[in-house]
Amino acid sequence: MAEPKVKYDRQLRIWGEQGQAALEKASICLLNCGPTGSETLKNLVLGGVGSITVVDGSKVEVGDLGNNFMVDESSVGESKAKCVCAFLQELNDVVKAKFIEDFPEELIETNPSFFSQFTLVIATQLVSDSMVKLDRICREANIILIFARSYGLMGFVRIGVKEHTVIESKPDHFLDDLRLNNPWPELTRFTETIDLNTTDAVVHKHTPYIIILVKIAEEWANTHGGNLPSTREEKRQFKDLIKSKMITIDEENYKEAMEASFKVFSPRGIGANLQKIIDDGGTEIDSNSSDFWVMVAALKEFIANEGGGETPLEGSIPDMTSSTELYVNLQKNYQAKAEADFLVMERRIGNLLKKIGRDPASISKTNIKSFSKNARKLAVCRYRLIEEEFNSPVQPELQKYLMDEDHGTLQEANSLKVLPENTAAGLYILLRAADRFAVNYNKFPGQFDGVMDEDISRLKTTAVGLLNDLGCNSSALSEDLINEMCRYGASELHAVAAFVGGVASQEVIKLITRQFIPMSGTFIFNGIDNKSQLLLL
Repeated sequence: MAEPKVKYDRQLRIWGEQGQAALEKASICLLNCGPTGSETLKNLVLGGVGSITVVDGSKVEVGDLGNNFMVDESSVGESKAKCVCAFLQELNDVVKAKFIEDFPEELIETNPSFFSQFTLVIATQLVSDSMVKLDRICREANIILIFARSYGLMGFVRIGVKEHTVIESKPDHFLDDLRLNNPWPELTRFTETIDLNTTDAVVHKHTPYIIILVKIAEEWANTHGGNLPSTREEKRQFKDLIKSKMITIDEENYKEAMEASFKVFSPRGIGANLQKIIDDGGTEIDSNSSDFWVMVAALKEFIANEGGGETPLEGSIPDMTSSTELYVNLQKNYQAKAEADFLVMERRIGNLLKKIGRDPASISKTNIKSFSKNARKLAVCRYRLIEEEFNSPVQPELQKYLMDEDHGTLQEANSLKVLPENTAAGLYILLRAADRFAVNYNKFPGQFDGVMDEDISRLKTTAVGLLNDLGCNSSALSEDLINEMCRYGASELHAVAAFVGGVASQEVIKLITRQFIPMSGTFIFNGIDNKSQLLLL
């Protein structure tokens, strides 16, 4: 058996050992192991989750062989949960796997405490009523829940959790924490030892751009009443000032300084997102507060006191043209400041823990260091109850989604005999209508041959009733979309299931590792034209 560091080498480069450890501790429950559930869990088993429990009361049928790679001909007539569980364990024998031959809907009704043993529950192919009940159960037990569903050529994914906090959000684009426009005393003293007017050509062309920008920013401020460039013209003049310091045209460090000059112009202090977090009621901590909110409360104190309006320094610098000596010394300066800020945070966190009656050392140094390093990039995600979304969606948003940019309403689009550009909201409404249809007629629209026309008419009536209940009386759905929904017959197509499973498993990894920001709304995949949209309802 391969060593974990070799086996999981690629993913360790993304979420690190801490993220992998969280995965390996996780206990995952899958409800329904059709193609959508199997594909979701397959990705997590390959990723090395700790344990899985597959819940499904159905038997493998011949039809399952055409859309589920986790069963074969020998499985027909056998427990689907047992067969899928065995196939999944073959993919990664380190993962502990067990199965329960029971229908998820029965468990939800008769044994809600069953779900409290898991880290996360993946509920696939549940209808609306069961989704609403399970969402409440998992919220009360503080268990992370994710819904995934494939229905013909459409897919649905939604997260259900009261609150999810992220320290390592790892945004794609984020400004380096260099403090060029607000250097701390030690950095200022270090830059003062460097002469930009040196006649030594080698030294001049190997001075790091950080030093160049700090010194030129200070020079500019001294001649502009303490202010840094703010207008377009001033920013152009600032770049010209950098250029005027060049001795030769091939000095890459000065070119880098001009390219990075925008970092000098960025506002000091913290961003709007972080301000919202430190102003959150969660910072009023007590003995029941999570480690995250205790650290945020300490961060709030730090920003108001030692930080002087700034977060703890991250302590890293990008690669740049420089002599080795200057680069290393500059790096040490940033690391020393970051370490000093971390020690202040550690002390403040210890004091707050003591104040609320907890062990001052109950939050590890590793976690405090990670929090301090990523303080600018924190994220807090909160999700509405799915019952609230279903019964009282945000009206302006739903109305907006039901409008098509190119053709006006979905109804107008239908009159032009085209599918509208934005069919995500229409598919969302029709999926909800299909569930209501199933309650009324004990089958899904188009599920059985010979009554297609009747089902189309019934689904249309059901969908109109749903829109009226949601306060969207003036909205109408595309006839083509209604016909498509009936044509699907509640089938699970493997290609769609694989895509939806990929999206769902990606969100599961975000939620378990607490890295990257999970999706904030209801994800709808439109396989008709291979588009997807996040509906914020």
